[in-house]
Amino acid sequence: MVAGVDEAGRGPLAGPVVAAAVILPRGYKNPDIKDSKQVTSRKRSVLYDLIREEALSVGVGVIESSVIDRVNILQATFMAMKDALTELSIPPDFILVDGNQRIPVAISQKTVVKGDCRSISIAAASIVAKVSRDRIMEMYHRQFPQYDFLKNKGYGTARHRSALLQYGPCKIHRRSFHCNKTGKSIVNAELDLGLHD
Repeated sequence: MVAGVDEAGRGPLAGPVVAAAVILPRGYKNPDIKDSKQVTSRKRSVLYDLIREEALSVGVGVIESSVIDRVNILQATFMAMKDALTELSIPPDFILVDGNQRIPVAISQKTVVKGDCRSISIAAASIVAKVSRDRIMEMYHRQFPQYDFLKNKGYGTARHRSALLQYGPCKIHRRSFHCNKTGKSIVNAELDLGLHD
């Protein structure tokens, strides 16, 4: 039993990091299942339902921004991946992990750079993670419509940064992402810009 593992949401200014683990049937093929970034939002939703229906098992892990701030994004991503693996109804014998970082678990594994383009199980996990996270951000949009999470999904678009200046951060903004040059939190740096205008 091989599980593909991938995440969504390492880079946004707001919201959780979400990981998925997917075990597909042996020999499973579907040319439409590829890197989630290469598929339209509508197609991703269709594929999400198909993967949920046809996979042997699917697990999802969600780590909120408050935990990301406490442990850092890499450790939070590992936590999400471990939670996704724990959620699988079938324990995997082997895992394929997108990227070059091994998950700190006692399961045999292989890291695959650009794995969502090279492994259908990782691609399936990338779709499940992305759709799961997008739906969470759509829920947060209803709570905090001023940040336009429906469209930006927490990423630092111009409109999102403008809203940060106007309204300040909300409870799902990450305070620990730092600017390379200043060492300040990106969120706080945006607010400082507003104070100096």
